[in-house]
Amino acid sequence: MTSNNNPTSTLQSVQDQVSGALQSAVGSITGNPADKREAEAKKATASAEHDLSSSVARAGPFSATPSGGIAKDDPQRTEGSWNQTVGAGKEALGNFIGAEGLKREGIEQNRAGKGQEAQGQLSDLGKGVHDRVGGTVGGAIAGVLGNEEGRAAAQRQHDEGKARQRGVEADLQKEDEARR
Repeated sequence: MTSNNNPTSTLQSVQDQVSGALQSAVGSITGNPADKREAEAKKATASAEHDLSSSVARAGPFSATPSGGIAKDDPQRTEGSWNQTVGAGKEALGNFIGAEGLKREGIEQNRAGKGQEAQGQLSDLGKGVHDRVGGTVGGAIAGVLGNEEGRAAAQRQHDEGKARQRGVEADLQKEDEARR
């Protein structure tokens, strides 16, 4: 469960965006420039919070978020990426030396690697969403029961799920940009 004081909370950024919009409306109605300035500052803060909440650092098969969540990729993602690289190499070598069999083998290995990687991404995305929801619900229950240890464990589960989900999203975005 994320705290409202957590600068990387998506929920906090939404709350600040709504608050800023309401304050902006009040400022427009009353004509108070101080309300308008404060509203714009809240909107800017909300935008920065949203950007930070969506950020992820990738290092090899690991993803990390500013909230401290760290997740290791599903092995199929790594194996799929490797198969794509080896397949592309075989295809290029087959083209270079005129070996049609090697070229076809490379094309097939590359295609299979893309499928493997996609299957791993789907698995990681599902597990990430599951862990985020489970961590949020578990943290709420532990908070009601006054179980700080349980709340901390649920927060770790949530943060790991967020790192896993954001890692997949970052890879998909990178793939999309490479296709353009």
